[in-house]
Amino acid sequence: MSAAQTDLSQHTPMMRQYLKIKGEHPDELVFYRMGDFYELFYEDARKAAELMDITLTARGQSGGSPIPMAGIPYHSAEGYIARLVRAGQSIAICEQIGDPATSKGPVDRQVVRIVTPGTLSDDAFLEDRRDNLLVAIYSQRQQFGFASLDISSGRFTVSELDDLESLQGELQRLRPAEILVSEDFPYQDVLEGYTGIRRQGPWLFESDTARRVLTQQLQVRDLTGFGCDDLTLAICAAGCLLQYAKETQRTALPHIRKLSRERREEAVILDATSRRNLEIDTNLMGGSQHTLAWVMDRTATSMGGRQLRRWLNRPLRDVTVVGQRQQAVAALLDGFHYEPVHDLLKTIGDIERVLARVALRSARPRDLARLRDAFQALPDLQQALKPVNSHHIVKLATTINEYPELADLLERAIIDNPPVVIRDGGVIREDFDEELDELRNISENAGQFLLDVETRERERTGISTLKVGYNRVHGYYIEITRAQSGQAPVDYIRRQTLKNAERFITPELKEFEDKALSARSRSLAREKALYDEVLEAVAAELAPLQDAAQALAELDVLSNFAERATSLRFSAPEFSENPGFDIEEGRHPVVEQLLSDPYVPNDLLMDRQRRMLVITGPNMGGKSTYMRQAALIALLAYTGSFVPANRVVIGPVDRIFTRMGSSDDIAGGRSTFMVEMTETANILHNATEYSLVLMDEVGRGTSTFDGLSLAWATAEHLAKHIRCYTLFATHYFELTQLADELEHAVNVHLTATEHDDTIVFLHNVHDGPASQSYGLQVAKLAGVPQDVIRNAREQLSHLEGSAASASPGPAPAATSPAENGKSKRRARVSEPVMQGDMFASLEPSRVEETLAELDVDGLTPRDALNRLYELKELLKK
Repeated sequence: MSAAQTDLSQHTPMMRQYLKIKGEHPDELVFYRMGDFYELFYEDARKAAELMDITLTARGQSGGSPIPMAGIPYHSAEGYIARLVRAGQSIAICEQIGDPATSKGPVDRQVVRIVTPGTLSDDAFLEDRRDNLLVAIYSQRQQFGFASLDISSGRFTVSELDDLESLQGELQRLRPAEILVSEDFPYQDVLEGYTGIRRQGPWLFESDTARRVLTQQLQVRDLTGFGCDDLTLAICAAGCLLQYAKETQRTALPHIRKLSRERREEAVILDATSRRNLEIDTNLMGGSQHTLAWVMDRTATSMGGRQLRRWLNRPLRDVTVVGQRQQAVAALLDGFHYEPVHDLLKTIGDIERVLARVALRSARPRDLARLRDAFQALPDLQQALKPVNSHHIVKLATTINEYPELADLLERAIIDNPPVVIRDGGVIREDFDEELDELRNISENAGQFLLDVETRERERTGISTLKVGYNRVHGYYIEITRAQSGQAPVDYIRRQTLKNAERFITPELKEFEDKALSARSRSLAREKALYDEVLEAVAAELAPLQDAAQALAELDVLSNFAERATSLRFSAPEFSENPGFDIEEGRHPVVEQLLSDPYVPNDLLMDRQRRMLVITGPNMGGKSTYMRQAALIALLAYTGSFVPANRVVIGPVDRIFTRMGSSDDIAGGRSTFMVEMTETANILHNATEYSLVLMDEVGRGTSTFDGLSLAWATAEHLAKHIRCYTLFATHYFELTQLADELEHAVNVHLTATEHDDTIVFLHNVHDGPASQSYGLQVAKLAGVPQDVIRNAREQLSHLEGSAASASPGPAPAATSPAENGKSKRRARVSEPVMQGDMFASLEPSRVEETLAELDVDGLTPRDALNRLYELKELLKK
């Protein structure tokens, strides 16, 4: 604040109150309630006016200058708040808590809630099909405690991570809306690209405090029952996170009743790079179109859509759990049972988030209407699940249960189409409460009552000009002209004298006045009390209802998997204890949906004898698609889904790595090649024999010799030392020799052909190396000018001629004869020997053959000179 702001003596009492509240919330925009508006002042007003595109005005003066002010109507604040939160702002909602009628000076005000990006629960602020997560990270000696909370569902998890790479992978998987770290958190690079970073005091991560906060929230003596009592760093993070959530919500959080431990070794691990490359639920441009989730998500409910994304981002290694899901999908497919299940789930909707708002006591009338509709659909859903022959489905149905008492209560209490808020009434159904009906009757029928009184009094007094009226100052009255006022009955009490008339009140009219004038406010108060009672009745069943919502979300995903299997022609994968992949006619699930022509399926066989496939072929020939489809098939299989192939047998997979494509990391100061080598190093350090590794064009970011040597050494290390399952795509044709020199490497290629000087991609995968790369044809297809293509052909011819006469250079790496028995010698690499338009020749030249056959020791000096001339002539040819 400025000096003028902090000098409170010069301000009005109301502004002093505002500045005191703002001083307690310096990092939030304070929405200060004034009547029907939320007002912002000073810098808050300037920032809000810019972000919300509203008018910046002024109020009074401070230090001789007008005080900037901006305001929004409180009844339409949601849209503005949503816009601010999406911009990364936090908002302190400051409401009037005092009574204006009894307040001396400013009405008492208090911050009742702090809205931050990671603690949202209102639908208006949230994406339907994406978790909105608050994350806390606590670091100690390059180890990390990690906690995440979705306050809109109550899902609370902890884990511990051993290195920065694991932390980056978790952040990429969860993409939190808000991240809490200590003020002394040393790893700033990890947080780059994320918004909503909140630095907290180190004391908020203190271990004893964290345990006390967590055990109080979960109502337990210790955390042993949740399997995380030994996770000291994670508990520190979770304690800070829970304190922050309570501070922002300013209320109890009864829906946070479990703490789940996530172990990295339980899941098929994908690092941050692999998640980006595989485009699981976010494409490379940051959108959701043309991703795996975009193809796979036909869930009936938003909570099912969120569960699907969790499964896709965290496939499980436990084939028992995965097998139960797969069997449930098969049972739903049998007889098309998934169809009625899907239709009924649509009527249930997103009750997971509704229940969170019930717990926070912020549920609105339409939330309760959704719950009512959901409860009414549960009996039919149970009937639809009865013929499904699956133990897992039976278990889910038992958890879902039915709630006839709550269904009946909500049916009797809430009207069919309630208004958005309870504030203006009209939510509770007629005949639910006798007192409310009476108050409504008085309020709504006052006009008719007054007409009845007027008719009756005219008849009783015989005064035809008698009128019954009302004004705000004097209330209800009976008006008689001055000339006839003497005929007023004795029970008329004079209320007001006018120039030409007298106004009276009667005991009956006074009694009605007392009822009528208060009936509206009393009716609203009674309706709000009844609404709160209904809310409490639902909240009393919160724990089983939350379990039911979780089971419904899982049922939705399984039903969705069944529908996708039918619509997309997926088949059930088989799991084997033996490592490897046997995929018949596999397809890329996303690319297939984007093609207008039929997709060309391909087989993939990898076993103990085929651990590395060296993939060659033209640019745009489908190498990258072929590799990615293998990874996506494995990922889908380990979520429990059917997969895009005719048949799949898959062995254990612990991690999926991808090194595919690169760009400069400008913010981090890393070149394309540096990014490529960093990703390669990560794979070489962390892959195991059960990992699936996709490597595309390693070494292309540097000179030919450096790149080829690095690619060769990388492939050799993966095949010989790590022995992981590797798809290694390359344009270095020299690497096809790996199949001769390494025991478990084989060559495969994608086919293409030329027609009228135009390339036609066939997309078929066959064993053996490619014959040429069609680089110039692809350039022509891309629209490179014809004169550039002609010049390139001339340069290619020149290079091929030069390469044919070049002297051989050293091999890219040394291999002893004992290490391989397949090849007598490794092809020597020159700069670069070309075949076709870019591939190097592996055949020995005639000069080499002649030299190899020459008996040097048996030559006379004259013979040696003659042989030298012969070799020179051969070299010219």
